[in-house]
Amino acid sequence: MSPTPDRLAAALADRYRLERELGQGGMATVYLAEDLKHKRKVAVKVLKPELAAVLGAERFVVEITTTAALQHPHILPLFDSGDADGFLYYVMPFIDGETLRSRLDRERQLGVEEAVRIATEVADALHYAHSRGVIHRDIKPENILLQGGRALVTDFGIALAVTAAAGGRMTETGLSLGTPQYMSPEQATAEKEISARSDQFALAIVLYEMLTGSPPYAGASAQQTIMKVITEPAPDVSTVRRTVPPSVANAVARALEKLPADRFANVAAFAAAMSANEAAPMRTHTGGGARSAPGTGATRTWRAVAIASLVVAAGTTAWAFRASTAHETGITERVEFAYRPILSQSDWPNVAISADGRRIAQVVRDDDGVDRVILRELGRAVMAPVAGMEGARDIDFSPDGASLYFSSRGKFLRVPVAGGPPTVVSDTASPLGFTILPDGSAIVVRNRVGLQLIDAAGRSVRRLTTLDTARGEFGHWYPQALPGGRAVLFNSYATPLARSRIEVVDLESGKRTVLVEGAIFPRYADSGHLLYARDNTVFAVPFDVSSQRVTGAEVVVLEDVAMNVTNGTAGYAVSRTGTLAYVRASEWRAESRVVWADRAGRIEPAIAEVGGWAEPRLSPDGRWLAVTRLDPQRQVWLHDNARRVLSQLTRAEGVSFSPVWMADSRSLLLAREVPQYDLYRQPIDGTAASVALTSPNDKVPLAVSPDGRTVAYAQIGMNSQLLLGDLMRGTERPVETGAVEQRTADISPNGRWLAWGEMNPTGTFDVFVRALDGSGGRRQVSANGGDQPRFTKGGRELVYRKGSAVYAVPFEPASGEAGAPVLLFRLADAGRTSQGRTVGYDVAPDGSRFLLVTPIERLEATPNVVVLNWFDELRRRAPK
Repeated sequence: MSPTPDRLAAALADRYRLERELGQGGMATVYLAEDLKHKRKVAVKVLKPELAAVLGAERFVVEITTTAALQHPHILPLFDSGDADGFLYYVMPFIDGETLRSRLDRERQLGVEEAVRIATEVADALHYAHSRGVIHRDIKPENILLQGGRALVTDFGIALAVTAAAGGRMTETGLSLGTPQYMSPEQATAEKEISARSDQFALAIVLYEMLTGSPPYAGASAQQTIMKVITEPAPDVSTVRRTVPPSVANAVARALEKLPADRFANVAAFAAAMSANEAAPMRTHTGGGARSAPGTGATRTWRAVAIASLVVAAGTTAWAFRASTAHETGITERVEFAYRPILSQSDWPNVAISADGRRIAQVVRDDDGVDRVILRELGRAVMAPVAGMEGARDIDFSPDGASLYFSSRGKFLRVPVAGGPPTVVSDTASPLGFTILPDGSAIVVRNRVGLQLIDAAGRSVRRLTTLDTARGEFGHWYPQALPGGRAVLFNSYATPLARSRIEVVDLESGKRTVLVEGAIFPRYADSGHLLYARDNTVFAVPFDVSSQRVTGAEVVVLEDVAMNVTNGTAGYAVSRTGTLAYVRASEWRAESRVVWADRAGRIEPAIAEVGGWAEPRLSPDGRWLAVTRLDPQRQVWLHDNARRVLSQLTRAEGVSFSPVWMADSRSLLLAREVPQYDLYRQPIDGTAASVALTSPNDKVPLAVSPDGRTVAYAQIGMNSQLLLGDLMRGTERPVETGAVEQRTADISPNGRWLAWGEMNPTGTFDVFVRALDGSGGRRQVSANGGDQPRFTKGGRELVYRKGSAVYAVPFEPASGEAGAPVLLFRLADAGRTSQGRTVGYDVAPDGSRFLLVTPIERLEATPNVVVLNWFDELRRRAPK
């Protein structure tokens, strides 16, 4: 050994025995060594001396600790790190395989399926790390190991640790982070803030190289390569290799967009797009893949690339200036952008816009199932979550646009847009709408009661409306203050939906006036129009505020608008300056399949027919599969697994959902809306009609005990509450936990234990278990989040979901003791619950297979359409 390795070997001698050098990279030299304590081969990576001198040992060890916490099937773990006699090192497993670089050097190109599989596995690892705030920054074939055909990403987060430890002193080392051929444009131009989309760009280049044999950007020098990365578009991968499917070529093209905002919202969306159903029509990705919105009259359609170019060219004045001056041009302009890849119909298509049209906020659901609010300043390209708004449902801006109000976990809160902790305005609020009056007071919904006026401090002032139960009114929802704050629009909701209507209440006299029959989701436009919706279509009618009456005929002004009547959210909003923002319904909803997945996540069809499926349930005898079909309305269907025949559940007329099998496999518990949600028992052979089991009070069944006597159900209100009902005695009792919200539950096969998901103070959920009879204390089963528990293996195992991941926990059915959670598999978007309070998947009794709902084609993004100067178009369509 040379002097340096000899000194290094001596410094590590108490822990590792160095055997030989394996290779050198830009930042480190790699040695094969034996871990003396654990008797295993490891790879010891030692940073270059010039880099170590700049970093300093203490700071490097602190920063690299973040990467040590990453535990994922496709991430090579970090065993150890430290300082040994001035050498900064980190230790990883020694993999007796090869790098992707070695494979490409030998074969040059890989098969399309294998290349996509490797890229998908790398994307899964990246998405996991990105969700924990770690960006790789140096994705390239050299950092992807292949072991038994499985991809492992190595050196994960090391570049980030080095960057953070060095601060602004990297230039002193003479080294650069990243490899020119795989750098994103923002890395190549040394931007200070590098996002997860930089890793997406690099992964697209690696996939491009696996498919074509060479990366898309290559120059005679590093400088020439970097210039190509910054300035030249990548050649279409399908023109280089014609057998590449359109979905893969389109996905690569979008991930290689120069502007990060024009790429996929995250690598999970990139992976979904490259694996999309090839039977689907090909999508072109001009300027980042945005699609044109339909326009009328003097309408110009702007694509996502135009938005980005506008922001770059005009700085922070771009959209904000156009939004405030568009009326001077007489031209309606439409733009589209996306917050994130679509997850499922469980998303809330909630969108809000500030009065001046400069800010747009939307509720989205992240991969761990947490609802968050994303804010976009129309004068900036940045879209970011608003801190403190986790779990938000309804959202709206304050009249001055400086604050966001929202309902979450049974409270009504306010948070400054500029940043700061949320403030509780009221301790009780229903997630079904509110409106802020000019003096800071508010109109809030009291579910099953009506509208309530509260002052700026949250104190109740008086009730404004009372439900007309004789007419079948179910609630007074979605209030909106009219100009001047003297009257409020609201939705009088009734079942069937055709009986709902738009009303206005005068705040002084309390007089209610019916404005429109058979409509929902009212909004007022300062153009002098009342807006409302039916079947994803927005209508407008001239409206006089002073007399509070309709003054003309209704016309269709907007189609294909996302609305979720079940969750009570409308995907459109209008500013006082004439800017419209909405979410497209055709993109928000996705067709899906019911599939079987084994414990490794490999899938096969369970039901051949495509549809809007949710809540699959396997009968105890394995013959039947009950599943909720979401469109055109929620109804329970049956699938005969032996004959492979699908049919609607007989006599389950109207809305029905959340099926739960009785032990005899001959009848189901389910929720029906007649007119309120309640529990019913329904024989599956059609011999009898469904029988109500409880009095109407918004109850959704979750699980039933093996003896058929005890049923666990969620009571829907401002927050879901878990109840246990005795079907023989007709009594019920709450599950005492003290939690703000409880949802999803299961009862063990021996009938002794109840497992459930409950909200913790951070707004995420964890799984707990306790005795069904209420004795003893509760025990937490999940680790760092989880929901939707299900017992398997005769009660010897408890499985649960956390976002896209499925975990298994060993469980002792006699004592109720639980072991440590083990990750089984990840399957993005599968098994999402459509209700937020029901279990969205099922598992075979022996735990060998899982029933999941997966999108047949995960759509690229939830498109948000912004229309500037919309009032001019509105006046042309609906003149007074």
